[in-house]
Amino acid sequence: MVVMTIVSAVGLLVDDRVLAGAAIWAKPFKFAVSFVVYALALAWMLTLLTRGRRIGRWAGTVVAVASLVEMAIITGQVVRGKRSHFNHATPFDSALFDAMAVTVVVLWAGTLVIAVLLLRARIPDRAAAWAIRSGVVLALVGAGLGFLMTQPTEEQRAAGDLDTADVIGGHAVGVPDGGPSMPFTGWSTTGGDLRVPHFVGMHALQLLPLLLMTLVALAPRFARLRDPRVRLRLVLVASAAYAALTALVTWQALRGQPLVHPDGATLAAAALIVAATAAGTYGALRPSPAPGPDPSGAPEQPSSPSAKESVS
Repeated sequence: MVVMTIVSAVGLLVDDRVLAGAAIWAKPFKFAVSFVVYALALAWMLTLLTRGRRIGRWAGTVVAVASLVEMAIITGQVVRGKRSHFNHATPFDSALFDAMAVTVVVLWAGTLVIAVLLLRARIPDRAAAWAIRSGVVLALVGAGLGFLMTQPTEEQRAAGDLDTADVIGGHAVGVPDGGPSMPFTGWSTTGGDLRVPHFVGMHALQLLPLLLMTLVALAPRFARLRDPRVRLRLVLVASAAYAALTALVTWQALRGQPLVHPDGATLAAAALIVAATAAGTYGALRPSPAPGPDPSGAPEQPSSPSAKESVS
């Protein structure tokens, strides 16, 4: 995927072809970059397994092979000058898209196996455990939201003849694909775009563990963050806020509303999420009460290993 990132970047520079309103090499470039960070995160998480390591290795291999097949199809269609997604123009194009649909299901299932193994893993630091498990579960939700794009749009249903249509499904909601869009991401600026919740959800896999690593890195400078209970509460607040954000952008996209042009209802919901997150963060940072003496007279147990030890 690193190699394909470079190849696609060169393609963006030397190939001026445009497909569906975007540079033809933009899709393989974005997919390659996404697969790089996705695979790195999963590979790191596999090192944390305490049980089922062999199953985890097989699941990781399945994810890698499925990603490779999907990337090969996307790149092959770019070379041919054809759409890779939602393309039913010819039996061959339709077969390629169906093959990609299978690879996505296989990739999702492989990630699910890894998620189950992580839920069963004994990760000493509770904050690390919640960051990793929340991240992988939200990533599965985000990946699953991608299946919404494969359904016929309202315009396609209204036009009829779905059995003979060249394109079935799409990213945009309420407007055709290929219209005015945001720079680089290509997300629609005139209608809803299902790629937004798909992107937000999937990248919880990296962002929530990165948040924990940031808290651990800042702990030497901020005494409050040295308390593992404070870090745990902050991770729980962040996980809830991230889940709420994913739900919000999904709701916004399904209503045919551009990310950059939210209406009053969306802004009000966003304000509630921000307020709840701020209140949760304030509460999470409060000092933890000092443990009192054990009434039984038993000696105090040593604290659990630090988050840095758990994630290093």
